[in-house]
Amino acid sequence: MTFLDILRTAIFALRGNWMRSALTSLGVIIGIAAVIVMVSVGQGTQAEIERQLAGLGAQKLDIGPQMQRTIGGVRMSSSSFFTLTEGDAEAIREEIPEVQLVSGSLRGSSQVVYAETNWSTSWQGVQADFLEINGWQLANGSAFEAQHFGGDKVAVIGETVRRELFGTGTGIGETVRIGRTNFTVIGTLKPKGMSGFGRDQDDVVFVPLDTARRRLMGAMGLPPGAVMDISLTVAHPDDLAYVQGEVESLLRQRHRIEPGAPDDFQVRNVSQMVATRNETTRQMSWLLGAVATISLIVGGIGIMNIMLVSVTERIKEIGLRLAVGAGPSDVRRQFLAEAMLLSLGGGVLGILFGIAGALLVGHFNTDLPIQLNGKVITLAAAFSVATGLFFGYYPARKASQLDPIEALRQ
Repeated sequence: MTFLDILRTAIFALRGNWMRSALTSLGVIIGIAAVIVMVSVGQGTQAEIERQLAGLGAQKLDIGPQMQRTIGGVRMSSSSFFTLTEGDAEAIREEIPEVQLVSGSLRGSSQVVYAETNWSTSWQGVQADFLEINGWQLANGSAFEAQHFGGDKVAVIGETVRRELFGTGTGIGETVRIGRTNFTVIGTLKPKGMSGFGRDQDDVVFVPLDTARRRLMGAMGLPPGAVMDISLTVAHPDDLAYVQGEVESLLRQRHRIEPGAPDDFQVRNVSQMVATRNETTRQMSWLLGAVATISLIVGGIGIMNIMLVSVTERIKEIGLRLAVGAGPSDVRRQFLAEAMLLSLGGGVLGILFGIAGALLVGHFNTDLPIQLNGKVITLAAAFSVATGLFFGYYPARKASQLDPIEALRQ
């Protein structure tokens, strides 16, 4: 028998029981569609997390006070201490050559008032390198310059603050009141959107560090030169672990911390957080794919079951074919072709339903990103073909080994 004869015979046999053929393919359809939808959701989520964490800076270290300290047996939070200073930031800049940019910062929240409009927001007092370290880009106006850090009352505002205070205007040159102090807006920033933790990154006002300490935090009685956090970047990602060790050693020396005593600061390595989250989402993607693959295997077992039933039902037909001259290989190829058609047809429909399902998930849940992967779709199609071959071979082999005389007798 030629290939076309085998294909024509297989189609005729499946069409004779089309309802059973459709239900048999349903397991493969669901399995393929589940693979595509779950992997698309998993990879889309991973890509979104990578994008958000990349905005934090893969070459960045953040230094803050130790989250909890104990004095006289009483545990106190980090907000009660200002263990870092501008001097620490300058020492890091001068003594660790691998460090590229450094900035100390203070932060707080207050009402920002412009004319009859007011908006409750957070503010940060920063040094010159802060905006570049954190990837902020100007939309209008200018950033802080050296002369602004002598106590000038100037501000650079985020997109949310600009929109709430000035509507469609840029706000450049306008005067706003933060707390009880008037500031002149010299720049606005391009929007960053929501952070990975659900916080509006654009709802912020930046002012010079010295100005923030004197004008916005004056009543708190801060130690001279105190800062809440220090951020830094390195020129090469490979230097990050080395720089972290050098920073910890330098700060312990400057803070006169005895050997074995706990640090009064903590260094957060953003790249480690990126790697950890990436690994977590990657494992989740594999888990989702594994669950979908199991359903695909179940569909393949359904094909094998139906093909075995078909062999039992068609014993007399098989015996007649063998009696009139068909060889065992012809019978084997016919039943294998039927199994392949079932799995391939289910695979094609599964791919279509999977793509449609992934697009629908992305449409109705905009917070859940979808990333269709051509390699995954191709792999799913190949897997459906392999399913037909693997689960169809045993029934086909069983049919080809029937004795013609015994088959005709039944």
